[in-house]
Amino acid sequence: MNKTALVQGITLALLGSAAHAAVKVEDTSFNTAANMLAYTEFELSGEPLAEALGLDLDVLDPNRADEPTPFDFAAGIESYEYSEEAMYALNYQSGMGPHLVNGPQNLARGGTMAALGERVLAMADAVGFPADEVPQGMYPLSLPYSSAKPQFAGAVNASPVNGDELSIKTAKGVEKSVKTQVPAYFRDYTTLRWSGSDSLLNPAAVGGILLKEVMWSQDFLGGMHVAATDEEVEAASASMDQDGKHKLGVSAADGFNGMMLTEQSIDKLAILQGQLGFDGKQLGAAITPQYDPAKGIVYFPHQVKVTESAKNDVGAIGKLDLVDASSQLRDSWMLLWPLSEFFAYSDQRSANSNQNPAFHAVFDGQPFAAAPVANQSGDLSKATAGQDAFSLALNLSNMVFKNLDALHFNRKAGTLVDSWKAGKQGQHVTTFDAAYALVALQIFQRAQDALPVGYAAGDNGELNLNTPQGKEALVLVRKQADFILNQLMGKNGLVYDGLTLGGKPDAGQSVDAQFAAVRGLNSAFLATQDTKYRNAARELFIATDKAYFNAKAGTWLVGSQGDYTPWTQAAISGGLRAAMLNLRNTGAENAPALELAQLTQRYVSWFRGTVNGGMQMAEWVGDSGENIIQGAGSDTDEDGVPQVTAAGGQHGTAMVMAAKARISE
Repeated sequence: MNKTALVQGITLALLGSAAHAAVKVEDTSFNTAANMLAYTEFELSGEPLAEALGLDLDVLDPNRADEPTPFDFAAGIESYEYSEEAMYALNYQSGMGPHLVNGPQNLARGGTMAALGERVLAMADAVGFPADEVPQGMYPLSLPYSSAKPQFAGAVNASPVNGDELSIKTAKGVEKSVKTQVPAYFRDYTTLRWSGSDSLLNPAAVGGILLKEVMWSQDFLGGMHVAATDEEVEAASASMDQDGKHKLGVSAADGFNGMMLTEQSIDKLAILQGQLGFDGKQLGAAITPQYDPAKGIVYFPHQVKVTESAKNDVGAIGKLDLVDASSQLRDSWMLLWPLSEFFAYSDQRSANSNQNPAFHAVFDGQPFAAAPVANQSGDLSKATAGQDAFSLALNLSNMVFKNLDALHFNRKAGTLVDSWKAGKQGQHVTTFDAAYALVALQIFQRAQDALPVGYAAGDNGELNLNTPQGKEALVLVRKQADFILNQLMGKNGLVYDGLTLGGKPDAGQSVDAQFAAVRGLNSAFLATQDTKYRNAARELFIATDKAYFNAKAGTWLVGSQGDYTPWTQAAISGGLRAAMLNLRNTGAENAPALELAQLTQRYVSWFRGTVNGGMQMAEWVGDSGENIIQGAGSDTDEDGVPQVTAAGGQHGTAMVMAAKARISE
């Protein structure tokens, strides 16, 4: 379908329906793993999706709502920018975790605030970002806790600093010229700390924010820019940033964020490797590239309690206490996916002749350490456990993949099970996690085989290393996908929420499970090129849309109402994107549910109705279209999402999603 036809289809669909879900937020807490998975799907269903469907991103303007189309704006601006800003809310502003100054990398530099300050200046210089533009009051985290209260702990400094003249068009179609104000908190994050957390370290939560970091790092540092003009250019070589004309990053500002996020990612990996491995007796068990579960299992337990100590006047990891020693499938796949992305991003294997020169430049010793020669061969038997980015990713992705297979894969049944504890596998399979494990395995295989990941994870590469681990991952993909088709599919064409091996399927057939299965089966198709998985994903999407799309609510519901969490939003976003990119009608296919115009209309009504309709609790100033305009209220773009200072709680709420909402007609 050409762009004109798509625009016409969206316009007609929107004119034909005024459906809007009723959203009642029931839990305003912040679940790190769920939020960050959803925001990763929102990122992928943002600019990359809109561009793949033909949009010239240069025509997007956050201050021109619904232009060029409602879909383009919802995807390319709202979905994409909410995703980015939520990451900064957690990573730079919340204070909900140990501070980077007290992390392993800065400890090696002396452990002082001055040492971290020098490091930040060096990273800013590498991308040409002015030191005086680094936000004040940042609280960069080494890693976050598993859940928190995103309401601000104290009064936010919203006093105006400066302003600008803008011409805007709101979501209600109102055109006007306005004078905006930039609040103090935009450049100084000191007053944006959150009000509390559970102080628990959970692998899925660590994986969730690591996934956000590495996806954006690849975006921000995937090219270089001309230092004098800030113009983005493709990296011609890994030494181009040393010619005196070019700097790392696609721009100075994006490059700086890429630097900070990469620094935070490496801290997470170092803490996982050095402190959180559990051998059944104690935390901190050694993890090496030669890890073999048959010779002694080391894994990441489900919950570890942190007692913080104060160091450098901010939080540090003091004491670690094991709370839940089980290994959970959700933790495993939520770590494997970002570890695989980070492996590909920092890949220094000599066999990978297709690595982006811009990434090589990031990890060539300055500003980030290069991998030792032993780890560049791709031979795990000769590799060493190092502290550089690639060595950490190599070691940890290998361990998590082997544990996924050894601890969670039931060979007799041919499926991954939810849990493992004290040498015993559980018997329950949760469809959501089995399906998303397919996503993680696909990315792991692609990273191992030097195929594109990140925004290009559906593309064919010019190189395929056909590694042994890549082949092992593909075997697991086929077995897990076949189990979903053979054991979890009901006679009504919908998947069950799960089943107990040897017993009956679970009673429920939730919206979450359907869209997760569409997402997972699509990944199985992309990984294997076996059309049976594409056909199954198409049939499941069609059945889901027929059974659950509620025209009055403009979204998918089992009955007239139901609970949505960020897990739900993640699955819907990912499933819809899979449908638009890979499952939509081609050739003689003519299913109405998989016509692109209908899919884009569904996207707009779902996103506007449930995300803007209440689950996105607040909105940052600037890139998503919200502005502070004197006398104009706290939702100046009229999209239903208030500014952070007017988003509930005594002092306001960060720009993140609620943990649960009741959605109804």
